[in-house]
Parts: sequence; C-alpha cells; structure tokens
Amino acid sequence: MAQKRRPIELKFHVTEGEREIIARKMELVGTKCTAAYLRKMALDGYTLKMELPELQELVSLLRRSSGNLNQIAKRVNSTGRIYDTDMEELLQSQERLWAAANDLLARLTPLK
Repeated sequence: MAQKRRPIELKFHVTEGEREIIARKMELVGTKCTAAYLRKMALDGYTLKMELPELQELVSLLRRSSGNLNQIAKRVNSTGRIYDTDMEELLQSQERLWAAANDLLARLTPLK
C-alpha cells in the first residue's frame, strides 16, 4: 500500500458560526475542499495583531467630546444661549478628534 502524501492529521473544533464563515470564505475563493482551503490558509495566510493605543485615545476623546456636547446642549436648552467659550471648547475638541483620527489613519495606511 502506498504511503499517504500527508501522513500527519491535525484536528480542531469550531462553532457553527465559525463554520459558516469558513464556508462563505471558501465560496469566495471558489474551493469546495475544506482541507485544502484550511491548509492553504494555515501555510500562506497571515494574521495581524494590532495594538493601537491611538484607537483607545480616539475613543476616549469621543466620549469626552460627546459628554461636553451634552452639557452644552443642556445649558442651551435651559438658558436659550450659547456662549463663546462653549463654541471654543467644541472647536478644540473637534480638532483633537481629527488629529487623533489622522494619526490612526497614518499608522494604518501602510497595512494596505
């Protein structure tokens, strides 16, 4: 009897949702052989582990900005006025958000 070309068997478990995702990806590349697809992905595919403190900073800025905006909206609703300092605070907050977003995009651009 001839020896198998690939004598080592690897096994792993997936959830139903993960199996559906694998099936959809297999359809996209036009393959029906799960073993061939998984072998190809394991050998030639790649994974990214992204540590992005810039994203955490952006989320923090968004939270603070929305909190400030809510406080200003409450004050405007109760007094019927918006103050120059409120507008200046909003503009500075927006500038910090855009700067953080641009920094994040600059860091992600090389990954294309």
